[in-house]
Amino acid sequence: MKTRVDPDLCISCAVCTNMAPDLYIMNDDGVAEAAVTEVPADMEDLAREAAEECPSDAIINE
Repeated sequence: MKTRVDPDLCISCAVCTNMAPDLYIMNDDGVAEAAVTEVPADMEDLAREAAEECPSDAIINE
Protein backbone atom coordinates (compact mmCIF):
# COMPACT_ATOMS: atom_id res chain seq x y z
CA MET A 1 0.00 0.00 0.00
CA LYS A 2 1.14 3.53 -0.75
CA THR A 3 0.14 6.59 1.23
CA ARG A 4 0.33 10.31 0.66
CA VAL A 5 -1.17 13.54 1.97
CA ASP A 6 -2.79 16.08 -0.33
CA PRO A 7 -1.26 19.37 0.88
CA ASP A 8 -4.15 21.36 -0.56
CA LEU A 9 -6.62 19.52 1.67
CA CYS A 10 -4.51 19.26 4.84
CA ILE A 11 -5.69 21.60 7.61
CA SER A 12 -2.65 20.92 9.84
CA CYS A 13 -4.69 19.35 12.63
CA ALA A 14 -1.98 16.72 13.32
CA VAL A 15 -4.42 13.85 13.83
CA CYS A 16 -2.37 11.65 11.50
CA THR A 17 1.00 12.56 13.01
CA ASN A 18 -0.31 11.84 16.50
CA MET A 19 -1.88 8.54 15.47
CA ALA A 20 0.90 7.31 13.21
CA PRO A 21 4.14 9.24 13.72
CA ASP A 22 6.09 6.60 11.81
CA LEU A 23 3.91 7.19 8.75
CA TYR A 24 3.13 10.93 8.82
CA ILE A 25 5.13 14.02 9.79
CA MET A 26 4.55 17.75 9.78
CA ASN A 27 6.78 19.59 7.30
CA ASP A 28 8.40 22.98 7.86
CA ASP A 29 5.24 24.70 6.58
CA GLY A 30 3.13 22.95 9.22
CA VAL A 31 1.44 20.67 6.69
CA ALA A 32 1.33 16.91 7.11
CA GLU A 33 3.15 14.70 4.65
CA ALA A 34 3.90 11.02 4.39
CA ALA A 35 7.12 9.98 6.09
CA VAL A 36 7.20 6.87 3.88
CA THR A 37 5.88 6.11 0.43
CA GLU A 38 5.34 2.40 0.92
CA VAL A 39 3.49 1.53 4.10
CA PRO A 40 4.96 -1.53 5.86
CA ALA A 41 2.50 -4.41 5.80
CA ASP A 42 2.13 -4.41 9.58
CA MET A 43 1.11 -0.72 9.52
CA GLU A 44 -1.49 -0.81 6.74
CA ASP A 45 -4.42 -0.89 9.18
CA LEU A 46 -2.97 2.15 10.95
CA ALA A 47 -2.68 4.04 7.65
CA ARG A 48 -6.31 3.21 6.85
CA GLU A 49 -7.41 4.34 10.31
CA ALA A 50 -5.48 7.62 9.97
CA ALA A 51 -7.19 8.25 6.63
CA GLU A 52 -10.60 7.59 8.19
CA GLU A 53 -9.88 9.95 11.10
CA CYS A 54 -8.52 12.78 8.93
CA PRO A 55 -11.17 15.53 9.15
CA SER A 56 -10.30 16.94 5.73
CA ASP A 57 -9.86 13.62 3.89
CA ALA A 58 -6.31 14.65 2.95
CA ILE A 59 -4.76 11.19 3.34
CA ILE A 60 -4.84 9.05 0.23
CA ASN A 61 -4.02 5.35 0.48
CA GLU A 62 -3.64 3.35 -2.71
